[in-house]
Parts: sequence; C-alpha cells; structure tokens
Amino acid sequence: MERFFLALLVTFLRQLLIFVIQNWNVKQKPEVPKIDTMTDKTDEWKEEKFEPEDNPHGVVSESSFATLFPKYREKYLRECWPLVKKALSEYKIKAELDVVEGSMTVFTTRKTWDPYSIIRARDLIKLLARSVPYEQAIRIMEDDIACDIIKIGGLVRKKDRFIKRRQRLIGPNGSTLKALELLTNCYIMVQGNTVSALGPYRGLRDVRKVVEDTMKNIHPIYNIKTLMIKRELMKDENLKNESWDRFLPKFKAKNISKRKQPLKKRKKKEYTPFPPAQLESKVDKELASGEYFLKEEQKRAKKQEERRAKQKATVIKSQERRAKSFVAPVEPTHTKTKDDTKKDSKVDVEALKKKIKLSQKRKVPAPNPSEDKGQKKKKKSKT
Repeated sequence: MERFFLALLVTFLRQLLIFVIQNWNVKQKPEVPKIDTMTDKTDEWKEEKFEPEDNPHGVVSESSFATLFPKYREKYLRECWPLVKKALSEYKIKAELDVVEGSMTVFTTRKTWDPYSIIRARDLIKLLARSVPYEQAIRIMEDDIACDIIKIGGLVRKKDRFIKRRQRLIGPNGSTLKALELLTNCYIMVQGNTVSALGPYRGLRDVRKVVEDTMKNIHPIYNIKTLMIKRELMKDENLKNESWDRFLPKFKAKNISKRKQPLKKRKKKEYTPFPPAQLESKVDKELASGEYFLKEEQKRAKKQEERRAKQKATVIKSQERRAKSFVAPVEPTHTKTKDDTKKDSKVDVEALKKKIKLSQKRKVPAPNPSEDKGQKKKKKSKT
C-alpha cells in the first residue's frame, strides 16, 4: 500500500512540473472586453497591426487567385497596373495582367510575410474588375477595411422592373447613393448586376440590408431615415444601455393588388340545393312547336320558306347600303353677315352728292401771294 501511494504521489508531482514548465514563459492573456449588444460597440476589439517582424520565415506554400475582367476595363487596367504591382510588392505579392485571356492573377511568394494579404489582393482584383477606381480599391489592403460584392441580378425577374429599382437605389443625380455613403462610411459602386461596397464591417452590413430591401420593392429612404436616427442616438450617452425601438420608425407594408379587373363581372347565382332543370332535346322542341307531326314534304317546304325570308332580308339590307352612296349630301345653309347686308343695300346718290359739296366748302384754298401782286399791278394800270 505504501508503494502504491508513493507511486501515485510521484506521478502527480511529475504532471505538476510539466504544467509549470509549459506555462512558465506564457504571457498573461488580456482580458476580453465586454460588448454591449444594444450599442454593438466592436471598436474595443482593435487588433495589433501585423508587421514583417511577426513572421520572418514567410509562408509555407504558395497560393494564387485569378479573376476575369470585361473588355471595356482593359484600357484603365493597363494604365493603373504599375501602381497595383507597386502596392502589392510591399506585401511580397506578385500580380499579372493577361490581356489576351482578359484575366488578372495574384500569387504569393516565399517572402510573403502576411498570410492574409493574398485574400485582400484577391478582393482588390475583384473590385478593379467591377469598375471600382484604383484610388478606392487599394484601401482594401488596410486592416479595418473590407469589401462586399452584392449580386442583385437574380433578385428581380422582369428586366424593366430591375432597371427601375436599380435606378431607385442610385437616386436622382446619385443623391440616394451619396446619402448612403455618408451614413455608412462606405464607397458604393453600382455596376451592371452587382453592387460593390468598400468600407468598415458595420457599414457593409447596413449597405447590404438597404440594397436587398430596395430590390424587394422597399424604398431606400426608409432605411436611410432609420440610419440617421441611429446616428443621432449613438451620440447620447444616456441611451447606451436602453432599447432604441421606441425611437425608430415602424413602416407598415401595404399590399395593394394591382390585378386588372374584367370589364364584365359575373355575378354569383344564389345557392340552391336542387339541381338545374334538364335542357330540352330536339324532339321535345319539335313536339312543343308541332313540327314533329308534320310530313317530310311539309318540313322541307317550311325550311324553304324560312330560307327565302332570310334571303329577302339580306337583299333589302344590301340595296339600302348601295343606295346610300347615291343620296345627295345636305347642302349647308348660308347666313348673311353684316358685310353682305352692306353690299346688298342701295346707295343713295343724292345724299352722297350733298356730302361731297359740304366737304368742298369746308376746304377753302389758301391765298397765293404772286397772284395778289399781279392783281394790284392791273389795278394801277387801269387808273
């Protein structure tokens, strides 16, 4: 028994010694900060910047990523590709541009010190392919920046409806998109069937929600309004530990049916437990009219009479239709105007003569000085 307890004590001391040796040089772990779920403060989880000294040996294996780009981006990518190479060379990552195949490739080397930098380089070439300018796309290499490429092509079936909702997301002169960028601190690029967003993680979450709601026929102004209210509430320290539901607006969805109504609406008949009356057969109709008891010759004669009556009616209609073209049109009645009455009225010649004489009397001619001198000379000669 003594040997058994002694062996048990030795094994316990040996395990204790191994545990102390293993944890002798281990630093104390920093306390994990508590996150308030109401305010969602993730800023306290700041990680230390990864430096080349943290990984002097590089990566074990090489990895690469490639993506295609459209033809219209070729000219821009040729211009900015030297800048892309220079930016990635700091992380010891190589980049290749294949214009023939229309692809961009990034791959690590033995000297690559940041293992996650290849993932950021993959996102960089994706953003460049989606028409994001180089000045914005290069920000993805920062630690606090991420990207999200939202596919919106399959969210709406009809093309016309898709174009309208995509334009609603952009807004008049890009005002809606600019407001969303200011509220989320993200760069947003709407191109074709995708929406590329670049910014902090919290902003990307809000951008995705707004984009998906817009394509589901929810106007972006509602989400922008809630984001503005949240932004103001975050400034108030007294509301950190309180619920914000009472401040946020609640919008009710109104499902208005836009189904086209028929011109003639059928009215439902009153319900009766009895079945409908049986329809009369041909024999029953003949029995009711008395044709059943007629001979075949009489039936034929009756049918011929009916046929002749129909022919007469059609002939009369056709004659009336032809006679319409020979009917003279109704002539318009002309009413006399004031000008016509003046023309028809007789001219009074005597009254007209009197008017002319009066006008001549009123117009007395002015005395001519040369004539007055001649008359004076005549008078002197007579004397």
